[in-house]
This record gives sequence, structure tokens and C-alpha cells, in this order.
Amino acid sequence: MSLVVIVGAGPTGATLALLFVKRGIEVKLIEASRNFHRVFRGEGLMPSGLDAIAEMGMLPILERIPHRALDAWEFFVDNQFLFRVEEPFETGGKPTTLVSQPSLLQALIEEASTYSNFEFIQGVPVQDLLWIEQRVRGVKLNDERTIDADLVIGADGRNSLVRQRANLTLKHYSKTFDVLWFKLANSPALGLENIFYSVVNGSNVFGLFQGAEGNLQLGWSLHQGDATDWRQVDWPSMLVSVSSPFLVEHFKQNKQTIERPVLLSVVVGRCPRWCIPGLLLLGDAAHPMSPIRAQGINMALRDVIVAANHLVPVLRSTKLEQTNIDAVLPLIQAQREPEIVRVQQLQAQEATQAELLRKSALLRWTVTKLPPILSQIIRQSWLKRQIQLRQGIKPLKLTV
Repeated sequence: MSLVVIVGAGPTGATLALLFVKRGIEVKLIEASRNFHRVFRGEGLMPSGLDAIAEMGMLPILERIPHRALDAWEFFVDNQFLFRVEEPFETGGKPTTLVSQPSLLQALIEEASTYSNFEFIQGVPVQDLLWIEQRVRGVKLNDERTIDADLVIGADGRNSLVRQRANLTLKHYSKTFDVLWFKLANSPALGLENIFYSVVNGSNVFGLFQGAEGNLQLGWSLHQGDATDWRQVDWPSMLVSVSSPFLVEHFKQNKQTIERPVLLSVVVGRCPRWCIPGLLLLGDAAHPMSPIRAQGINMALRDVIVAANHLVPVLRSTKLEQTNIDAVLPLIQAQREPEIVRVQQLQAQEATQAELLRKSALLRWTVTKLPPILSQIIRQSWLKRQIQLRQGIKPLKLTV
């Protein structure tokens, strides 16, 4: 039986590990962190991500962990309501759904652990790769253990150590912002709907929504060249000063629950090569995404489907040949890369639109003074730009 080492137990690694072990492939999943409760884990599953979960037969897992659908998106510019879009956008479609990622990962690991051909090694980082001539043959752990493998898969995120040890380069693309992430108490005053509020006020931009576990989450765009040191900002007062009246009262009443923000340094890029003999990169290890429309987790889940389609047949072969494994690795990149390129382009377009609005007081004044019919044109333009970010470039099916 073939042995695959997967490094990184995020959504990419955990879902791929479960798919493999269900199909008789031996997997050792390695995770450096001692638990899944990092300060920040993306929660947004777009229809493309939900479709991927369904294709992998994992909807029952999603149903038994904390999750909540978005009801609508609302946009405000300089305290003026601009437009609203109901979820789901598509007739008969799926709404964007927020999921507790730590709970999801725990549930995936628990199910994989019911299989004898699965081992989860947690709290022990990978130190290096093992090689035979020019082919990766396994990993060396920090505790000096070595694990031989037919294939190593790097699913260890945007700062991938596997990528570094394999000497695979990451081409960085320009970014216009980082994100400060806040959590605070929810309030019945905001109503029963879970609305994603997108707010532009002067040069300040933030989004607010209710997370899967009930608390409010707020992402504040930290733009390059901002003169103010965010560490010195009185954030409860700042949020009050830039918010529409219906949010102001909530921020005032709950200022004691506004946690100190966490800086999320945005990395956007793509590896020219995702593989070398014996090793494959997937998810953020191969193509770190902008946080716009939560594409990281959704693209990673779609990576998993394509990787499984190509790898399961060769890994289950009774005549397992390393050359056969290595031959399909570039095919995975070839199938996935066009969508990644397109989605990163769409994310850049969204960022450019937001930046124009943020920088131009005249543009903000103009959009707030538009008659309703023109506001609807803006709404339709926004909707059109979201289609591929929500659904992916084309449908994917799990065929193994």
C-alpha cells in the first residue's frame, strides 16, 4: 500500500487525508500546531467551496459543526446606504456559509482517525525533506524522526516550509492592504439576519459580519502608506467615528468586548512550479490568495478534488511506480492554475475598485447622490463581478 505524507492539517491537508484514507491509501498527516485554535482562520465558504464539500461527501460533517449562512450583503459609503444583495445570489443556489474552521478540522481528523491506515502527528513540525538522488522520499521531523513516503504533499500554508525546503519559488504579486482583525460581542439590536456590512467612510474601509460561533468579526483594511500607527489607535472610538448610526450604538455599548486587533499580513502570489519529483504543493502553499471573498479555503478545497482525481488511481495501483506518481503531478497544476490565475485577477479588480472609492472624495460623493435607478446599475455591476468568485471558473467533479 502506498504511503503519503501530508504536511499541514488545514482545510487542504485534512480533507485530502480523509479522501485518501477512505480509498485505502495510507496517510500520515503532520501538523506543527498543538491545536486548531489559531487567532484567525477563514470562515467563508462560497458556493464553490460548498460544492466541493458536497462532492467529497463531507456535508454531514459540515451539518454537525457550528455554521451559519449569510442572509445578505449591504454596502455603505460615507454613512449613506448604497445597496443590498440577498443571499443566495443565484436562483436555487447556495448561500455563502460561515463555518467554524477549528470545529471542521477537528471533525475531519476524528473521522479520518477511525481508519487504521491514518496517523495524525500533531505538535511536531517538519524540519526538512528527505531525498534519494533528485527525488523527495519523505520528511524529517523536529524530534529527529524520519518518515519515508511515496509522495509528500505540502499543504502548510502561505509560509510553507515544505516549499522552502523543496526550493520552489513563490512569485509575489502586489497588494494594497493588510487586515486588522477584531472580534466583539454580538447584539440583538443588529437583528436576526446575518448581514455582511461593507463600509467605506472617507479613507477608512471595513467589513463586519457575524461569525459561525455567534460573535461579530470585523476586518479593517490597513492600507500601505497609512500615517497612523494602528497600535496607538483607540479602536472603540475610531469605529464609532466612522460607522453609520445603526452601528454606532452597538460599538458604544460593546466597546469593552472589542479585542485588540490581530494583524493579518496579506500575501498574494503563485508558484511557477507546484511540484518536483516526489512532492506536490497545494492550497496557499502553492498560491496564497488575497482575503477578498474568502477565496483561500474555497480554492484549496477545489485543489483537493483535482489532486484526488489524478493521484488516487496511481496511488492505488497494484504496480505502484514512483515515475507514474511524478508524471501526474504537473497535470494537477495544469488543471488548477487557470482558475487560480483568473480568481487572483478578479480579486485584484475588486481591490482596485475599493481603492478608487477610498481615495476619491468626489467619487464617494457622486455614488451617494445617484438616483435609485443608477444605484441599481452599480448593484448589477457588482453582482456580475462576483459570479466567478462565488462559483469558480467551471464545475469540478470528484471522479474517484
